[in-house]
Amino acid sequence: MASSLKYVRVPPNSASLAEARQRVFEFFKTACRSIPSIMEIYTLHDVVAPSQLRSTIASEIRKNAHVTNTKVIDMLLFKGTEELSNIVEHAKQRHHIIGQYVVGRQGLDVGTKDQGVSDFLKNFYKGNYF
Repeated sequence: MASSLKYVRVPPNSASLAEARQRVFEFFKTACRSIPSIMEIYTLHDVVAPSQLRSTIASEIRKNAHVTNTKVIDMLLFKGTEELSNIVEHAKQRHHIIGQYVVGRQGLDVGTKDQGVSDFLKNFYKGNYF
């Protein structure tokens, strides 16, 4: 499985903003090309579609669209490359992938429970809290 990323290596520092931008596009293409193997490794077909993973990758990249310093862009590319290689080399477990990239960073929306709605809980809270 790691053979799909054998040509991905950490490039030298970008000379210009245009070169850094080109490297971001290349990283996005590499990440999108590895989605089928990621779906297969972690058996994500029942949880998410490949297009949803692609849009998640794009949104993660767009979060840093305001960055114009080439050294920061190179550092973010390095972190992204490491994350992608860890995922493809199966260094993460399925629930890590689902939690970070399928459900998202905001977590599940389970709603809020109203504390003390039943008589039993009201009596319990009165009796145990002074």
